Amino acid sequence: MNNQYCRVGTVTPITSGSQAISILEFRYKNFMEKASNGDTHLVEFFKRKAQSIKKVLESLG
Repeated sequence: MNNQYCRVGTVTPITSGSQAISILEFRYKNFMEKASNGDTHLVEFFKRKAQSIKKVLESLG
């Protein structure tokens, strides 16, 4: 039986493209908006996601 390679589930890093900063800024703003309007359990999740994106933005800028 031959190995087959499938692209399902593969991940393309956001930081490798030319529009990486604008995409990350959009996602950061989106998570911050969701954190301000969400359920208490989801607020913490969205804040953590936004903080991780902020760290990436700071390392790129």
